[in-house]
Amino acid sequence: MRDADEIRTAVRERYSRAATTSSCCGAPVDSSGLIGSDLYDAEVTDDLPRGALAASLGCGNPTLLADLRPGEVVLDLGSGGGIDVLLSARRVGPTGKAYGLDMTPEMLDLARRNQAEAGVTNVEFLFGTIEDVPLPDGSVDVIISNCVVNLSPDKDAVFREAFRVLKPGGRLAVSDIVLRRPLPEPVRHVMGLWTGCVAGALLEADCRAKLRAAGFGDIDIEPVQVYDRADILSLAADLAASVEVPDSIDRDATASALDGAVMSAFIRARRPAA
Repeated sequence: MRDADEIRTAVRERYSRAATTSSCCGAPVDSSGLIGSDLYDAEVTDDLPRGALAASLGCGNPTLLADLRPGEVVLDLGSGGGIDVLLSARRVGPTGKAYGLDMTPEMLDLARRNQAEAGVTNVEFLFGTIEDVPLPDGSVDVIISNCVVNLSPDKDAVFREAFRVLKPGGRLAVSDIVLRRPLPEPVRHVMGLWTGCVAGALLEADCRAKLRAAGFGDIDIEPVQVYDRADILSLAADLAASVEVPDSIDRDATASALDGAVMSAFIRARRPAA
């Protein structure tokens, strides 16, 4: 397993570059249906800054998943260019608030520029890690995240912190990559696949277990898209330009091994009200 500091540094460097190139996981946005701004309906993004949409680096749309309500306080873990924060701010309205948390200064700069361009005032972007959230206990109604939890080297800490900052009865609504079966051992150690949202993903059973251990209930993991061999090869082609893959990795054999093993999913859970 990669060292946690090594993973965090690589992720920060990768997404620092993405803040200026509008690409994620090695793939230019809109290059496929796997990752990017085409995961959002045009009618909900028409009035957002182009920079927020271009920097959409997720694998789903957690703002729809979360069923946000006016007056709620929302926290986006790993908010990137800010699209989900801006959409959340619109849904919770002027009596609510949306926080975005990111550890990459370049992404925070981009998100704040997008906020200013959008003229949204009920938003605050915070610097920090998702393993150590700079908010008080019980201060948030809803936590969202878009293809970020898989990047953390310490998922237990992420779920503990999410539980801590949620109010009793608060909701977790995450879009992320989840594994349906274990990855081949060599693949798990390719750093480019950590920063590319695959190698760090949890098995579905492990994700459920870690959420339960943190205290969550009402856990549900809903598959959105299961990636087949063609999807994996498409992603690998995009990764090739920016990721150093060891010669020992047979791309075709690996794509076959990953066929059906990786999926994007909606992950829902709730902090008990009592």
